[in-house]
Amino acid sequence: MRQEINPIDLSVKVNDLWLNKWFLITSGDFEKQDFNTMTVAWGSLGIMWNRPFVQAVVRPTRYTFEFTEKYDSFTMCSFPDKYRDALKLLGTKSGREGDKIAESGLTPIKSEIVQSPSFDEADLILECRKIYFDGIKPENFIDPSIDKNYPLKDYHRIYFGEILKIFASEF
Repeated sequence: MRQEINPIDLSVKVNDLWLNKWFLITSGDFEKQDFNTMTVAWGSLGIMWNRPFVQAVVRPTRYTFEFTEKYDSFTMCSFPDKYRDALKLLGTKSGREGDKIAESGLTPIKSEIVQSPSFDEADLILECRKIYFDGIKPENFIDPSIDKNYPLKDYHRIYFGEILKIFASEF
């Protein structure tokens, strides 16, 4: 059973969340059934501009990019290990090609305060309002080896989301 946690009180193993558990970033409008999701494993959590935030990145080649550009909110959901195969599927298949969410077996649900949906199976839900975005600029790489992460030169868009609500079951 998830319970609400004040964003300032969230205490997690941040690196473990990104490296081992991953997140689904979901943007769109649940009521209109106009949304998409994808697995992300790069980002951060913290405080920026005196607000709790999550920073996530989406490549412009991903279908989810269209939704993160169009809508002013997104959710970040983390899941128990038993949903790892669903997260792998959602990270490799495109929503342009069919209903990958239905195929994953996960259940989108209405979020409490943002338009973007969350997932019923999640053990951590961050409801976020976009507050900033920027594109990764390869000319700013101080370590040139970072560029090898972009063989297609499809540099991520960085989204900062103010965390408005957190629901968690085991944190």
